[in-house]
Amino acid sequence: MTAPDHDDGLGLRERKKRHTRAQLSSIALRLAVERGVAHVRVEDIAAEAGISPRTFNNYFPSKEAAIVSVAAFRADTFCSALRARPAHEPLHDALTAAVLTLFPGEPDRDWIARSQLIRNEPSLLAEERKSDAQVEQAIATEVATRTNSDPAELKPRLTAALVVAAIHTAVQYWLDTPTVGTLRDALTASMQEFHLEKH
Repeated sequence: MTAPDHDDGLGLRERKKRHTRAQLSSIALRLAVERGVAHVRVEDIAAEAGISPRTFNNYFPSKEAAIVSVAAFRADTFCSALRARPAHEPLHDALTAAVLTLFPGEPDRDWIARSQLIRNEPSLLAEERKSDAQVEQAIATEVATRTNSDPAELKPRLTAALVVAAIHTAVQYWLDTPTVGTLRDALTASMQEFHLEKH
């Protein structure tokens, strides 16, 4: 699954930077799946992208960061989708709808291979945890805007953490249980396990 292309009113320079980041991430993921993470060098990724290793380092601090950076693109997709939900819609319903936009169709074999690679490589898992912190901050900011609260308050931060945990759990459950149905089914079920609205 490729990174979504959301400009969100960005200037040409920023759009080009995002495009380059997405390209580098895609190359890094593919090479890691083909060769194994240990056998991929920054020089290999840079060479295939037609840039220097120094330029690569302007975008990512390591090959691991490039491999897992798809999460940041998904955060952009999620936040854009959440902003687009009707203002009167209950928070939990809006969050669930936004989560489902991350996977409009069922993942292909490449996406599955990449997910399994990240899950089975300690260095990638550690990098993914760093990325998750940034994703949670972005989601908390959007939740705070929607609920007229401060992103530093407990509820937006807890909401964001639960959303990220629900997504990870659903993906892992779906990968571990081939007969469970579609990934979207697993995501919906995972989101239904918590409900943040007060009754």
